[in-house]
Amino acid sequence: MKTQTTFLHTPAVLICLLLVSCNSHGQTPLPKRTPQPQRVQTDRTPRVGGECEEGYCELMYFGMPEDMKSEDTSPGWNEKGQKLIVTGTVFKIDGRTPAPNVIIYYHQTDNDGYYSPRTDKPENQTRHGHIRGWVKTDANGKYTIRTNRPGPYPGREDPAHIHLMVKEPEIANEYWLDDLVFDDDKRLIPFRKKHPADAPRGGSGTLFPLIKGDMQIAEHDIILGLNIPNYPKEQPAGLRSGLDIGDNQPSFGPYHAFGPDKGTTACPVCRYGRFQGVLYFVGNKPNWIEIRAWIAFLEQESVRRGKFLKVYFVYWNAKDYSEETRRKQLDQLGTELNVRNVALTFVPSFADTDTDADLNKIDPLVENTFIIFRQRRIVDKFIGLKPTVENFRLISASLDRTKGEFFDLPEPEHD
Repeated sequence: MKTQTTFLHTPAVLICLLLVSCNSHGQTPLPKRTPQPQRVQTDRTPRVGGECEEGYCELMYFGMPEDMKSEDTSPGWNEKGQKLIVTGTVFKIDGRTPAPNVIIYYHQTDNDGYYSPRTDKPENQTRHGHIRGWVKTDANGKYTIRTNRPGPYPGREDPAHIHLMVKEPEIANEYWLDDLVFDDDKRLIPFRKKHPADAPRGGSGTLFPLIKGDMQIAEHDIILGLNIPNYPKEQPAGLRSGLDIGDNQPSFGPYHAFGPDKGTTACPVCRYGRFQGVLYFVGNKPNWIEIRAWIAFLEQESVRRGKFLKVYFVYWNAKDYSEETRRKQLDQLGTELNVRNVALTFVPSFADTDTDADLNKIDPLVENTFIIFRQRRIVDKFIGLKPTVENFRLISASLDRTKGEFFDLPEPEHD
């Protein structure tokens, strides 16, 4: 493979070359990427992504090929361990526009949890180990990485993970993203309780592997600039309500007044997070004619898509609120509309902490908020939509576009 003869931040890279791994079973796992010590920016321009640990980010360029494809196969693919394909789309900060020609650099531990070196090439002897590689997104923002599932650090609480960095064509420096972790990793939940993944860089890094033969496949989309310090571009102006595209849809427990889980506080994403879901939030500005039209449309979509779609209407209105009144109101609505699939639910407040409704960050003053999620991750969002034929088509098209390429594959068994 042809490599660059010169690369960015050359002095720092030379320092990095001295920080190589000693051997595969005696090395210390890679340190966390902290801003200490900080590098001095000679031009005083804030670094996109913030500071990166000395000697860490520069290694992205060591051994980087001049000609990169949108697909890459790491050395780990042919080593022991579970074969893994990570594939997805890189989007611009709006979460919808594909971003071509973005370089993604990845590196990970081997099956035993070490950043093990290999003597075949100098670039495989650094602290990043030998399971590393690059892809460049194609014209549609697509990329695919073939590797193996990394092992967790021996004797540490950290879940197994894959490190990612990106280099955008129009931004001077690279920046790191949230690590890719695995939903079926038993270490993940205990680790997240101690170290919450607030404001994930580039979107949630949690992978939900599916099974295809002897391989696992995980779809992972990246949102450029999302939660990235000093990012030069802002999200499109407009109404703000709900979490960002790319975030994980949080768990919360609305009261089910009508529908399959009537009388419970079943969590939407916990119980029905495997496929696609729509959360239709309405707050202090209800228009019941429009609400009826939306519920009727969403019921039709639920029937058409079957088990692959679950829809929730989540209501809160501060005016004259009482739990009993709200239950009766939604029960009557469901009966009148002959609802069979859409869950009609309510919460005491969009800021309520007992139900965790506050985690959704819904603005009660907007007319409505639609959140579309797949495998527990937010993949699209709309605010203030009127129930028109055009907007019905918009929602339907979004569900078609975001369902993914491997929608019907089974999940691995796990607790």
